[in-house]
Amino acid sequence: MVLQPWPKIYQQRRCTAEEAIQRGVQSGQRLFLTGNCSVPHLLMDALVQHAKNLHDVEIVQVLTIGDSRYVEPDMEGHIRVNTMFISNNVREAVAAGRADFTPVFLHEIPLLYRSELPIDVALIHVSPPDEHGYCSYGIEVGVTKTAAEVAKTVIAQVNPKMPRTLGDSFIHVSKIDYIVEVDYPIPEIRMADPSPVQHVIAEHVASLIEDGATLQTGIGGIPDAVLSFLGDRRNLGIHTELFSDGVIELVEQGVITNEAKTLHPGKMVAGFVLGTQRLYDFIHDNPIVELHPTEYVNDPFRIAQNERMVSINSALEVDFTGQVCADSIGHRLYSGVGGQVDFIRGAAHSKGGKPIIALPSTAKDGKLSRIVWELQPGAGVVTSRNDVHYVVTEFGIAYLHGKSIRQRVLALLNIAHPDFREFLAAKARELNYISAVYTGVNLSPAH
Repeated sequence: MVLQPWPKIYQQRRCTAEEAIQRGVQSGQRLFLTGNCSVPHLLMDALVQHAKNLHDVEIVQVLTIGDSRYVEPDMEGHIRVNTMFISNNVREAVAAGRADFTPVFLHEIPLLYRSELPIDVALIHVSPPDEHGYCSYGIEVGVTKTAAEVAKTVIAQVNPKMPRTLGDSFIHVSKIDYIVEVDYPIPEIRMADPSPVQHVIAEHVASLIEDGATLQTGIGGIPDAVLSFLGDRRNLGIHTELFSDGVIELVEQGVITNEAKTLHPGKMVAGFVLGTQRLYDFIHDNPIVELHPTEYVNDPFRIAQNERMVSINSALEVDFTGQVCADSIGHRLYSGVGGQVDFIRGAAHSKGGKPIIALPSTAKDGKLSRIVWELQPGAGVVTSRNDVHYVVTEFGIAYLHGKSIRQRVLALLNIAHPDFREFLAAKARELNYISAVYTGVNLSPAH
């Protein structure tokens, strides 16, 4: 069969969002929804409007940002979400039992689409085609590219406001079944300014980062704040599941050059980006930025090929033995594993690598300690006690890898909030983790 010129294919497959949903989506199908700030809102509006004509449609997704009308109570029986990461807009639906959560390492999510969770329809959001007929997935390549490749039907919003990102980030027009042209700004996410506590934690974390390191920064105020302390470093690199606006100034200052990287030297590698229009302008057609599928970016064995790999991730609580909970508050499912373990293990196996967990010492305005003698009942262990290396709070740095339980308890007591140290030490003695008489821990309350 001779393939028609791509402009002709493009014109033949143009339609409205309503036409694409009515023709392309059927009851009982599994739909993939591209995420982050790339959610195709016009297509989702059309799907919600058409939902009463459908039943048992499953939407699989990861992190989505923006309106989530598709998880409201009146969608029950018509649309049900199965999310691999619980973002704010679906958290209430998961808690109420109207939506499902599937725990899985981020680098394994695309593999599910080739096995346990085959995709019938992929809803994606891309840039206009280039002169060769290739559209870029733009700001979200990570889990989207594989989902679109394995889907039986692909429905795409084509938006001139979507940045054209480079790397393994393209789909040809001939692979898209329904093309819906839109023209609206890509939603923006502005990272909040770090709190005074986060500022101090970030300074501690930055002290661990050497010249020539390659960085992974997770979502949150602490990882983003770390970047502000790195202005005097040299030849830093980026290999991360996501990055935000904070990297731009370090690139412009010549701090992030990527020249010392041992994998993809000269390139910033990520799966997706979250940020403002400034970031979208920065990544557009920028040859130093490459976005790749998550099964590539987050593969721990590939991450480890970056020497001096530093991973920075946050947590909700850490127990005496080093178990890290980052996805739930007791039995309440809150977020997901994400890429934390992928990068913890990758950095741990990197030559000169440093896996870091950073968190404030307290929660609820200082009423609760995040360094705990035991995790809350139902709390999920994201990073096991066997994987943890560095734990950082505003009170300092604890290095746990290769340490005994007694040594871990003493190290963590020293970075717990002073108001809780005496209580925690008493619990440690009850558990026979430490002896009744010991030195090396400051139990003085905070003032």
